[in-house]
Amino acid sequence: MQMVIVIPAAGASSRMRGRDKLLETVDEQPLLARCTRRALATGWPVVVALSDLHVKRWTAIEGMAVTRVKVQDSNQGMAASIRDAMAVIPASTDAVMIVPADMPDLETVDFQSLSEAFIQDPTHIWRGLSDAGTPGHPVVFPKRLFPKLRTLDNGEGARAALEGEVVKLCPLPGQHALTDLDTPEDWAKWRAV
Repeated sequence: MQMVIVIPAAGASSRMRGRDKLLETVDEQPLLARCTRRALATGWPVVVALSDLHVKRWTAIEGMAVTRVKVQDSNQGMAASIRDAMAVIPASTDAVMIVPADMPDLETVDFQSLSEAFIQDPTHIWRGLSDAGTPGHPVVFPKRLFPKLRTLDNGEGARAALEGEVVKLCPLPGQHALTDLDTPEDWAKWRAV
């Protein structure tokens, strides 16, 4: 079984009013670096999709053993990041795990829980679930859905690839599957807790 973790990180952080959410400091490192390190700790290969516009993001993961993908149309949102990342996924890959870079509660053990669930049942999509029963991230897609991921054409990430599919849910602790910090207020509230 071969899985690749894809981190779409080419978004504009437009709601941060001049700040870059992926460079916000968490555990004394930029959030993007922290997310990437936790993904690498699983032992699975990691692909990070970035825009040329974000030089500091490239610097944040410098020296890490990841495949870096330059996103051509980053203004098209997460779909463009996923689409471009899929272009470098090896043919031997059985599944990809999409991990948004702006979710600071996600831990290596969460990635491992999802990959183990997928290994037990590799025919379906697997999705992280909050303790309150709300589906979130990460999301694992089996190989049969790679063609859909390679042709995403909207700004809603991989939602189009979920349509008509049976989605299995993998419980993650607390709000790990949902905590997504898009505004300075989100960050202030999260740090206060």
